[in-house]
Amino acid sequence: MPVSAARAAAFDILLRVEEQNAFASELLHSSQFAQLSPADHGLCTELVMGVLRWRSSLDTEIVGKSSKKLEKLDREILTALRLGVYQLTHLQRIPARAAINESVELVKRARKRSAAPFVNAVLRKLDREPGETNVEPSNTSPAYLAERYAHPLWLVERWWRNFGPDATREICDADQQVPITVIRLRDPGAESELRQEGIQLVPGALVSSALRVTGGEVTRTKAFREGRVAIQDEASQLVAMLVGKGNRILDCCASPGSKTSVIASRNLSSTIVAADIHTHRARLARRLVAARNVHVIVADAEHLPVAGTFDRGLADVPCSGTGTLARNPEIKWRLKPSDLADLHQRQVAILRSALGHLTSKGRLVYSTCSLEPEENQDVINELLAKGSGWRLLPCGPQLEELKINGELAWPNPDSLTDGGFLRTLPGIHPCDGFFAAIIERN
Repeated sequence: MPVSAARAAAFDILLRVEEQNAFASELLHSSQFAQLSPADHGLCTELVMGVLRWRSSLDTEIVGKSSKKLEKLDREILTALRLGVYQLTHLQRIPARAAINESVELVKRARKRSAAPFVNAVLRKLDREPGETNVEPSNTSPAYLAERYAHPLWLVERWWRNFGPDATREICDADQQVPITVIRLRDPGAESELRQEGIQLVPGALVSSALRVTGGEVTRTKAFREGRVAIQDEASQLVAMLVGKGNRILDCCASPGSKTSVIASRNLSSTIVAADIHTHRARLARRLVAARNVHVIVADAEHLPVAGTFDRGLADVPCSGTGTLARNPEIKWRLKPSDLADLHQRQVAILRSALGHLTSKGRLVYSTCSLEPEENQDVINELLAKGSGWRLLPCGPQLEELKINGELAWPNPDSLTDGGFLRTLPGIHPCDGFFAAIIERN
């Protein structure tokens, strides 16, 4: 019995996510899987992202119906089981027979034929004896939220400490939802083209120039293929807007170039240097950022080989990405507490390097898409504690100016700040979780 194209693709993507530390969102839009029909691509996306979002709860179901421990199962067998369990427990429109039979066929396709009876037995048992729905306790706890929303306990516990119970619940719930697609127009004329192709759009909730896609598949439009429309979260756009105006601007961790493009659109006659350490990613930035005043270079942000100084800069540093778990759910299963200390050291080094290229009174925006203090305020505090050459500028006045100019759509700019920093939280704000600080050279 042949496996459907959607399930075969989902199985292959999930294996690559596990084996190669690949990102599901990138694989789903890669050329290898772009040839799927719209219906198959939609089901494949649902299966991949659903399994990654709910992995721990799916594993709990498997353990309850299996005589074998998870760590004893081959990766192909466990992936097929997770796909089957997700369909049985979350997708009511898919017949149980199809979910079970195709999971069995996936195991055979992966040359694990001897495990087919085991997979069949586990899924049929789950179909006959579905798990009980837990009643929500009156007093929730980190352990309950971790189980209810399929998050690692250590991550929920730190959010509970840093943001409080209510915000933690909102973050966890937002992480489990399909995030809305937000676009930025590189060509203003593309909006009418999108609407003619059936794309339904509403204004941005955070950034006035952003558009939220409420219907249609924007990635299949001509304007998107030609690079005249970019998918970019509203908080990401806002961070780039905080950079402001300058004559020479440095973007030291630029790829894939989405923030660089925003900066360029607001500084048409400026010189912008955009650096990335990886050649292939710098090549991607060159392709996606068409502005002629942007010069893309391959360089390590800790040792930037750039001449002259800059009056504006952006250090959107590599980070854990815990503010983007709705879009990249695989992160929560990869990340370890020890990773945060390693990231912190690299982030401090990049920030120091970038600041060294500023003019007197030059300003740099430091940003992450992380919710973790080690990557955010701790980096800034370490910088300020070890030198008097810098000062922190509060983000509030910059946000107020954007509001006055009609560029910020959010009604209350103060609610976007925490201790002078920009701080957005999934579920609390209509965007991913971002942090930003503005630093000025004395």
